[in-house]
Amino acid sequence: MGKQKVALFLPSLQGGGAERVMINLARVFSEQGLEVDLVLAKAEGPYLSQVPPEVRVIDLHSNRVLRSLPELVRYLRRERPKAILSALDHANVVTIWARKLSRVPCRVVVSVHSTLSRAIAHDADLRRRLMPNLIGIFYPWADEIVVVSGGVADDLTKTTGLQRERIQVIYNPVVTPDVFEKARESLGHPWFAPGEPPVILSVGRLTKAKDYPTLIRAFARVRREHPARLMILGDGEERPKLEALIRELDLEEDVSLPGFVDNPYAYMARSAVFVLSSAWEGFGNVLVEAMAVGTPVVSTDCPSGPAEIL
Repeated sequence: MGKQKVALFLPSLQGGGAERVMINLARVFSEQGLEVDLVLAKAEGPYLSQVPPEVRVIDLHSNRVLRSLPELVRYLRRERPKAILSALDHANVVTIWARKLSRVPCRVVVSVHSTLSRAIAHDADLRRRLMPNLIGIFYPWADEIVVVSGGVADDLTKTTGLQRERIQVIYNPVVTPDVFEKARESLGHPWFAPGEPPVILSVGRLTKAKDYPTLIRAFARVRREHPARLMILGDGEERPKLEALIRELDLEEDVSLPGFVDNPYAYMARSAVFVLSSAWEGFGNVLVEAMAVGTPVVSTDCPSGPAEIL
């Protein structure tokens, strides 16, 4: 008997919480003696470099998740994994369809990493707004539906009509041994030198969900009373708006947007406080990571995740 094979399916490895969780799972599944394929609609994104060498990356070379369906069907027929775990709504639906079309008897586990009602309310894309209907129809075809917090489970039931009993809550596997190793790595950034003002840190993609404008405006009020600096690690489509707001509030000297960094933990461990300012979340991995390295945290009480974590 060879090793049992499992597959993990994602659109890409663009820097987000779900992507990092899937890499953590791939690593641990492999350590448990499973053969692991990380199947990507398109093999791109900053987290590619963090995939463990023992995990095989399968690139379906598709710009859209829906277009990867024929290739995913071929993959299932060729490799016949024992189970496939997917994350993010479009990828979940495509995985369910692929199993049906391939007629391969593998278990399908879909995972939901965001508060669906909030995500669709802030998305003008019509296809995104149809997602609750697709989820209500097709998620029951999966063997298991996993969500990353109790709040996400309740919201998914309310938004799609799925039965709550069908949904399992499994909190994200976030704190791995390398978090502590990376937290100890040296950091040459001048803001963290002795005697410099305290640094307020946030980490996450520059998207509407993270509500960084509120954080920047709050920092402007703090800055009037205390010397301090704000650093937001991550990249995303909201960058031009955030840069304009920083200029408008005359904060260029004290707010930094360095982009995506490979090792946010070294920054977390040296910051005075970590802030999560999100308007909505699925879980909030970064809150757990900041607490793990010993940094005080403050968070919005957004749906869903932070209240359960804290």
